[in-house]
Amino acid sequence: MSENYTDPSGNTEAFRAFVHTPEAEAPAGTAGRLPMLVGAAFVAAVLLALAVWLAVG
Repeated sequence: MSENYTDPSGNTEAFRAFVHTPEAEAPAGTAGRLPMLVGAAFVAAVLLALAVWLAVG
């Protein structure tokens, strides 16, 4: 029975292709975190309003 399995680490061409694949670039600055920051600010404002409403009421 012959083996048809080829070890990818033993293939130089496949290894070079793996090494030279470009990685996905991370978003620059805070542009990727902007929705999270806006959401956190909104939640903080709602909690502050709730605390003031409970303190006054």
